[in-house]
Parts: sequence; structure tokens; C-alpha cells
Amino acid sequence: MAIEHINKHSSQHTESIITENYTLARRFLREVDSSSVMVNASIRFADGFEYGLGAGIGISTDKLHARGPVGLEGLTSQKYVVLGDGHIRT
Repeated sequence: MAIEHINKHSSQHTESIITENYTLARRFLREVDSSSVMVNASIRFADGFEYGLGAGIGISTDKLHARGPVGLEGLTSQKYVVLGDGHIRT
């Protein structure tokens, strides 16, 4: 199954699916363990500026960005969900 493959082999950064089946899309969003999951949208939307977080000052391909000693906030991750209708970012 694709979800099992993604959860086993991905970087857990950004994953996307193109589908017309919204039951399967909701399952994909729920079960894929990545920081950004997208339905019918380009993975190029995985960007701090696009998420309203301001301009990026560095790039990390990890799911968690914490380094060194951290508190609770550094150990907490967010999952961004992007829903599109064939949207691309040029």
C-alpha cells in the first residue's frame, strides 16, 4: 500500500496525492506521517512563506527542526494540510 511505503521510506517532510476519491484523500491526510501532506496540489507549496510564516532563512528536510537542548515547544511538531484542485506553483 502506498501509505505504508511512504511512512517507511519518506523523509517525513512533504507528501502529495492526486486523486478524485476524497475518502482515500482523507485517509492519506490522516495516516501519512509527514510535516506537510497535500491533496491535488504541487509539493512546491511546502514553503514557509506560502504557509504565512514569513520568508525562509534556512532549509531543513527534517520533520523536526530542533537541535541541541530543547523544551516542549521544540519537541512538538505540526502537520500542515494543503487541499487543492490541481493547483501548481510556478
